Amino acid sequence: MSQAAQQIPTIRNAHIPSGGITLAGRLELPIGAQAAVVFVHGPGSSGQSPRNQLVAETIRNAGLGTFQFDLLTSEEAIDTHTRELGFDIGLLAKRLVDATYWLNGEFDYLRAGYFGASTGAAAALVAAAELGTIVGAVVSRSGRPDLAKDALPLVKAATLLIVGELDSQIIEVNRHAYAQLNCEKEITMVPRATHLFEERGAMDQVAQLATDWFQTHLSEHTHRENQHQGDFK
Repeated sequence: MSQAAQQIPTIRNAHIPSGGITLAGRLELPIGAQAAVVFVHGPGSSGQSPRNQLVAETIRNAGLGTFQFDLLTSEEAIDTHTRELGFDIGLLAKRLVDATYWLNGEFDYLRAGYFGASTGAAAALVAAAELGTIVGAVVSRSGRPDLAKDALPLVKAATLLIVGELDSQIIEVNRHAYAQLNCEKEITMVPRATHLFEERGAMDQVAQLATDWFQTHLSEHTHRENQHQGDFK
């Protein structure tokens, strides 16, 4: 779909083929949206969680689109005994790549960003490393970027790592991963927040930090600058 066609808000249910299964998603685009943020959930979460809904609404209110889907099918997600699939970063990243190609094929004018949590953040970084400049920005919330391992130095997308000030274990793994990133990057601690950002106002801060990052790094101006710089590398 061309940009000229997007003169009204768009809400579309998506069915994304990936490796023999079909992933269900929901794309919401405000009028004039130039970019869409793909939500990448970890195990035990979904696009319907209040935390993700708060972030998505804040992003859309800023004029950016959101693409929410689950990396696991409903049958896979209920496997709480092993939880192996939720930690199979290669599988999750492959499905995210397929979803990004679907988005790019259907709405070729949209810049893509990733908002990842838990193991979803690792999958987002692995996918971003594979897709290069197709992905303009990544935001990780209480993520496990360390699980992206060798992909970290290959990420080109501007990356923001958000952690709670009181989430000491996650702070350490994020600092270690941060040191391995070679892209534009930032790590931010939300004051007095724990792992799930359940404290009053904590998720509002996360939502605003993420939205500001995406607005800055998914703009058309930033995209042109990155393309221009790439010509001289």
